[in-house]
Amino acid sequence: MAVKIGIIGAGGMAAYHIQGFRSAGGEVAAIADMNADAAKRAAEKHGVDKSFASVKEMYETLKDLDAVSIITPNAFHHPLVLEALANGKHVFCEKPPALNAADASGMAKAAKETGKTLMFNFNNRARPESCAMMEYVKGGAVGRINSAQAAWIRRTGIPGFGGWFTNKKLSGGGPVIDLLHMIDLALHFMRYPEPAYVLAQTFSDFIDNKEFKGPWSIPDIKDGLTDVEAAAHGFVTFKTGQVLTLRNSWAEMNKREEVSVTFQGQKAGGMVRRLFGVDGIDATSIDECELYTQENGRPVNRSIIVPQDEAMGRTRAARNFVLAVEGKEAPLNTPDEAVKLMKIIDGIYASARSGKPVEIV
Repeated sequence: MAVKIGIIGAGGMAAYHIQGFRSAGGEVAAIADMNADAAKRAAEKHGVDKSFASVKEMYETLKDLDAVSIITPNAFHHPLVLEALANGKHVFCEKPPALNAADASGMAKAAKETGKTLMFNFNNRARPESCAMMEYVKGGAVGRINSAQAAWIRRTGIPGFGGWFTNKKLSGGGPVIDLLHMIDLALHFMRYPEPAYVLAQTFSDFIDNKEFKGPWSIPDIKDGLTDVEAAAHGFVTFKTGQVLTLRNSWAEMNKREEVSVTFQGQKAGGMVRRLFGVDGIDATSIDECELYTQENGRPVNRSIIVPQDEAMGRTRAARNFVLAVEGKEAPLNTPDEAVKLMKIIDGIYASARSGKPVEIV
């Protein structure tokens, strides 16, 4: 029997989720959104039979749903995940896992208690470059990664003014929490060590300047809030002795948008990077995947050639969810990793507020 899935949220990411689920043989049975017209339009667009104006109605009508996919503003991830798990559903949830580590921990606990799969769309782990690099890491070619640098930096990348992205109550924060993918990918390569301390600073320059708006046609909300950071820089230490440097920005004086993880291991270093010619536009991107070693007394730089993926792993990540539910693949991420990630993000914001290093407990 195919895994039967309901989509919660009619936004643009639904296209990637649906394509990925179907590629693994999953059945997308319904789309639910509090905007009934949006749910109906999305269902018609993607060839989904049913649409609902509420999640409760979807659960009551489709009692044989196996799983749900959550594509909503960040503040709703925690309650919707808990509701889905309580209704006996496996869950694939958009990033970030939650607004904070406490909520993420509660979600992880609920998944364990119900025995259901809970995964998050850390889609950059599913990019061909990342998968290839992880093979080298797992195969021992890199050794322990001592240090890593994670960056998602934009010059003109604010996703609208006054909408939920810039409203801290709904989003949890700005580019730190929105662009957490490279922090997660670096931790993934480092084998997700236990964090010890965070020292970070956030900056609000340009956050109200519409010259720094991104190209995604997200409408501005005239009376909405814009109370999140524009950029953040930080340093994380781990109980293992490993360290991580991070750079996240929506609006900062960079040459171009860069999405990258670079690391230095005991046997080799490496880099996975995407450079955008125009902020946020996949068609202008350049992808790189390289390994740095010493051979025969000489530095050797290896270019790792993989298929191009404009979707940046989004469909592959959704495909992995279905295969993980069926026991055919290992899940690309776990709830415990999500808790560690959110602890670091909490630490970034806490350190920025206090101006001091923050211990992660």
